Amino acid sequence: MALESRVNEELKNAMKAKDEAGKRGLRAIKQAILLQKTDGSGVELDEATEIKMLQKLVKQRKESLEIYEKQDREELAQIEREEIEVIERFLPKQMSESEISAFISDLISKTGASSMKDMGKVMGMANAQLAGRADGKTIASKVKELLS
Repeated sequence: MALESRVNEELKNAMKAKDEAGKRGLRAIKQAILLQKTDGSGVELDEATEIKMLQKLVKQRKESLEIYEKQDREELAQIEREEIEVIERFLPKQMSESEISAFISDLISKTGASSMKDMGKVMGMANAQLAGRADGKTIASKVKELLS
């Protein structure tokens, strides 16, 4: 429950500082934690589940951000950017493009993958090992690039 207590503490600080963007982002995380705990699955919130949950929140906001930017709704886009920034503070440090490329190249050589037929095998291992440090879309594009 380290994430939940960290979020509660940061939320108190954001309220004291009257940080609206911080409050919105932290409340979104708190809501996701509550939904996860009460969904009836009985799954305990471990670090991997917390990371997946946070990545999902960021992904949702990035998708909304893209839509708002296409529709020239800058005020709504700014809100999404602020919330993404707040949520990303709780995620592990993201890997750079070059680090991801190097990791996937190494993984391809270890698995002996040689064509696009092996993409599923490489993707499964890469997603498992890079969980929380790189998003799936970036991993997939690097794997495609290196296998083709």
